[in-house]
Amino acid sequence: MRLPESAAGLTEETSIAIAESIQWADVVLPQGAIATSYVVQGEAQPGQAPLLLLHGFDSSLFEFRRLVPLLAKRRQVYAMDLCGFGFCDRTSPVMQTRQPTDTVNPDLIRQHLAAFCEQVIGQPVVIVGASMGGGVASDFSVFHTALVQIIVLLDAVGFAPAPVIGRFMFSPLDKWATNFLRSPKVRRKISENAYFDKSFVTPDAELCASLHLEMPNRQEALIAFTKSRGYGGLAEKIAQVDAKTLVLWGRQDRILGAKDAPRFEKTLPDGTLRWVEECGHVPHLEKAAATAEAILSFEAVAL
Repeated sequence: MRLPESAAGLTEETSIAIAESIQWADVVLPQGAIATSYVVQGEAQPGQAPLLLLHGFDSSLFEFRRLVPLLAKRRQVYAMDLCGFGFCDRTSPVMQTRQPTDTVNPDLIRQHLAAFCEQVIGQPVVIVGASMGGGVASDFSVFHTALVQIIVLLDAVGFAPAPVIGRFMFSPLDKWATNFLRSPKVRRKISENAYFDKSFVTPDAELCASLHLEMPNRQEALIAFTKSRGYGGLAEKIAQVDAKTLVLWGRQDRILGAKDAPRFEKTLPDGTLRWVEECGHVPHLEKAAATAEAILSFEAVAL
């Protein structure tokens, strides 16, 4: 496996560095193996769980290009691509042995994530989930409590109901919808809404956000996931999360808004909310230093 050739157009130092760090591991499931893309930086610290970063919807581990090197100064940190997303292999037999609507869904993502933790990392983790990755983290921690020490949710999904578009993902509307998300104009508009400071919307940032679009079977995997209805309506599971949880939320989030942030704090059995000021939906990109410090300081107190 390798990145698309267009990755040669990356210009920012952190983008180039993470591209050069990506590796693939064959994560073995009962159905077969999936070549899984990830990066690992920093030294393992005795008695401290590594950090594991999970990206958002239709995205990749490039989301964490600014956060990883900051965290790695003090901790070992992994960032991985979720099954069916990023640069993971979507041509694996695992993706072909079931009906198309059953391939990429929360059950398979949870199974794949557990296998990655056990086979690649080999110990419990501090799990950091951004947007949809936060929904993955909440769901995962309920089923695999022994693998999760602490959770950090960055402008996470969870309370909103599953999108109704999943009900209409049949041919030819399914391909039209995923092609719509592929449009450079559409993706640029999403990026502009994701940031409080629009100067972050650079050609390099747009390339980082679109590289995974060139991976084989990306459209089929995205259609399957959307049909599964993803990570909407997780309120009951959020209330079952045992791990201490930090909720970090950009005060000016225009993607999810701000109303769910205090709801997370209220619903989680042991949740703490911290606002990131003058920040949109992606604090790990827009306020990477403040986000890294908040994660590390919360973990020190939580343990």
